[in-house]
Amino acid sequence: MKKYLFLLLSGVLLYSCGNNDFNNDNEITIPVSVEDVKLKPIEEFVDATGTVYASMDATLRAEISGKYHLKINPITSKLYKLGDKVKKGEVIIHIEDAEYENNIRIDYQKLQLEQKKSTFEKQKSLYDKGGVTQTELKSAELDFINQEYSYKAAQIELNKMKVVAPFEGVIVSLPYFTDGTKISANTALVGIMNYSKLFLEINLPEKQLNVLKLNTVARIMNYSLPDDTLKGLVTQISPAIDEGTRTFKAVLQIDNPKWKLRPGMFVKAELVTASKDKAVVIAKNIILSRKRGKTVFVVVKGASEERVITTGLENPESIEVINGLEVNDRLVTKGFETLRNRQKVKIIK
Repeated sequence: MKKYLFLLLSGVLLYSCGNNDFNNDNEITIPVSVEDVKLKPIEEFVDATGTVYASMDATLRAEISGKYHLKINPITSKLYKLGDKVKKGEVIIHIEDAEYENNIRIDYQKLQLEQKKSTFEKQKSLYDKGGVTQTELKSAELDFINQEYSYKAAQIELNKMKVVAPFEGVIVSLPYFTDGTKISANTALVGIMNYSKLFLEINLPEKQLNVLKLNTVARIMNYSLPDDTLKGLVTQISPAIDEGTRTFKAVLQIDNPKWKLRPGMFVKAELVTASKDKAVVIAKNIILSRKRGKTVFVVVKGASEERVITTGLENPESIEVINGLEVNDRLVTKGFETLRNRQKVKIIK
């Protein structure tokens, strides 16, 4: 009898100890970090990369042969050089050809124009008084108009002796020629760019064709300008899909007011295709994939609670939660990997 009581008591003690161990396992507290769910803005965007080009780019060539003379930059008081800014209409290079200039006879053409104009005005005055016929007036007018064309043509020919900046920009190429050296017509003499506005051609996957719209805003970034983000706009979209790459082309215009981004630079573009000013937004890396769907953990009364969520807009780092979370929920951001539903947690920083 005593032996039986001893065995029964031993069994009860062993069961009691085992049961305590089981309860201790359940009472393990998991350290987690949390943050309160708040409304935030979110943008959905498409990433693209490419090389930027100047919106205005010109290579100026000699229109006639003659002796080469590089002009003085009025701003620096030195000969024009690479990197110099030029204004529209500035003469950068003069081509000297005395015979060519003499054949134009610009002074003669100008005097002829003044004479024809004076004759026409006199004939007009006389016609008003009845002193000449309408035929004589018309003849004088035709002479005046013909000479006006001749003078303008002479001016055009004379201007071929000057290499003039067609727009405001920067000298980006300037082949060297010894002053006074004879050059041939069509010789490339100077390259000018204006890159206050740039353009970027990109290729995007075909699934974005119905998402991307004209005037979509883009953020433009370059590794050498980490603190500067420029604004771009989608100005052109090709409706055709490339059969080989399954992509389509789009063109962005980029505002570059301080001329910091240079033609030829490789850039990254983020094209904002959708956005919300206020939404429940969380980090994508805290979402777990379960059979039930996407889940996250929140802390309620000192214990974890698993929530199934429905998501909306997203980008590489963040995602909008449409259902499953509410503002001020205490969202677990660290320590969620081993959590189970209704498990005790300790909140740490």
